[in-house]
Amino acid sequence: MRLILGSASPRRKELLAQLGVIPDAILPPDIDETPHKAELPRPYCARIARAKAEVVPAGPGDVILCADTTVALGRRIMGKPADKAEAAQFLLALGGRRHQVITSVVVRRDDRYWSRDVISDVKMKRLSDIELNAYLDSNDWQGKAGGYGIQGAASAFIPWMQGSFTGIVGLPLAETAALLAAAGWPMWREQ
Repeated sequence: MRLILGSASPRRKELLAQLGVIPDAILPPDIDETPHKAELPRPYCARIARAKAEVVPAGPGDVILCADTTVALGRRIMGKPADKAEAAQFLLALGGRRHQVITSVVVRRDDRYWSRDVISDVKMKRLSDIELNAYLDSNDWQGKAGGYGIQGAASAFIPWMQGSFTGIVGLPLAETAALLAAAGWPMWREQ
C-alpha cells in the first residue's frame, strides 16, 4: 500500500509531515478548475477535490489524498489569481471584510471515497497602498487561493479567524488524519 499525494502544493506536503506522514509519490493531477456557471463556492470546491482524486493513477490498495482550497467572498469564488492585477483585485475586495476559506479533502482507495469539507471564517484588514504593493511585490500571492497565504507575510493582515488554521493553509490536519485512518492508512505508527 502506497500513499499518493495528488497535489503540487509544497504546503500540503509540509502539513502532512507534521503528522509524520510522508507520501510515497506526489502526482499532481491536471484538471480543468473552471467554475461552472452560477456554481457556489462549497460545491465547487468539493467537485474539484473529487475530480482530482478520480484522475490520480494508483495501484490496487493505494491511498490517494487530494484537496482543493477556495476563498469565498459571499457567492464569489476566488481561486488562484492569474496575475498581479487579479491578486490586487482580490486583496482589495477582501480588505475590511469577512470571507470564508473552504478546503475540501478527498481520500480514495480503490473505488471507495471519503471526503470532508472544512469551512473557516477569516477577516482581512483593509490594506494600505504600501502594504498592498509590498505584498504584491513579494510574489507570495502566487499559487494561493484568494491571492494570499495566511502562513506567510499576509498573516499580518488577518486580525481574526475562526475555524481550522491548517484548513486555511490548505489541508485541515484533524480531518485529513481521520479520513486517512478511515481508508486504512496506518496513522500514528512508528516512522
